[in-house]
Amino acid sequence: MTTKSGIRVAAAPISWGVCEVPGWGRMLEPERVLGEMAELGVRATELGPPGYLPAEPGSLRALLAGHGLTLVGGFLAVPLHLDPEAALRAADESAAQLAAGGGEVLVLAAATGLDGYDTRPALTPAQWRTLVHTAERIAAAAADRGLRTVLHPHVGTQVETEAEVERFLADSAMALCLDTGHLLIGGTDPVGLARRHPGRIGHVHLKDVHGDLAHDVRTGRIGYAAAVGRGLYAPLGEGDVDLESMVGFLRGAGYQGWYVLEQDTALGAASRDDRPREHTRRSLDWLSGLMNQ
Repeated sequence: MTTKSGIRVAAAPISWGVCEVPGWGRMLEPERVLGEMAELGVRATELGPPGYLPAEPGSLRALLAGHGLTLVGGFLAVPLHLDPEAALRAADESAAQLAAGGGEVLVLAAATGLDGYDTRPALTPAQWRTLVHTAERIAAAAADRGLRTVLHPHVGTQVETEAEVERFLADSAMALCLDTGHLLIGGTDPVGLARRHPGRIGHVHLKDVHGDLAHDVRTGRIGYAAAVGRGLYAPLGEGDVDLESMVGFLRGAGYQGWYVLEQDTALGAASRDDRPREHTRRSLDWLSGLMNQ
């Protein structure tokens, strides 16, 4: 959707509990997820994890068009520091699907090589250099397909903390996906980061989180997956991220990209299937109110 103020708003399947992590939770069917996006007035989506939406270009475009949706981009978490050629192959498969579906941006995260986002090893200086070089090779290959690539600082990846985010920005020319939730959980003030590096913001994931649970994840008192299950993410405006300042700064700085509503959700056996739709509706209502002030 596009608000009256002209900003472009998209959604993502992770808000409906659709995640690449094994054992994350129940996965709702694409027809339901895309249909509920459309019912809420959303007109664009990210791709979701590999295998969730069709890889065949015609089938992908037909599925999205059937719900009045276009494709913005997609998230891909691959180890960038271990096997560069394997990472490049995985990224090229994702980039090919995105380009064929009309996407604009590959959202790349520096995975650890372990399952999930609860544990991460320390990198050697050589592994860090490999990570940066592999990310830049992926960005160059994706550009050949007409895509932009952004690096997504993410909890439980090799670029999580404020020091790691700043180090990546110093060592690479790549833009970032400014994910307001993952940055705060990792210890970075997202507004402060945006103000320090306004020219490095290539994509935005709008999230809100409860600060107490974010602190518990940051300090190791609780794992990330467990915190998500306990309600780490809140509808926009109901958590502790200073989203009014964040959106206000981005608008003032002339950011023209997408604002993707992306609240990490896990659906357990007892979870209500209508919760993702309701939380997204509340987020959209809050954002529309902010934009139309």
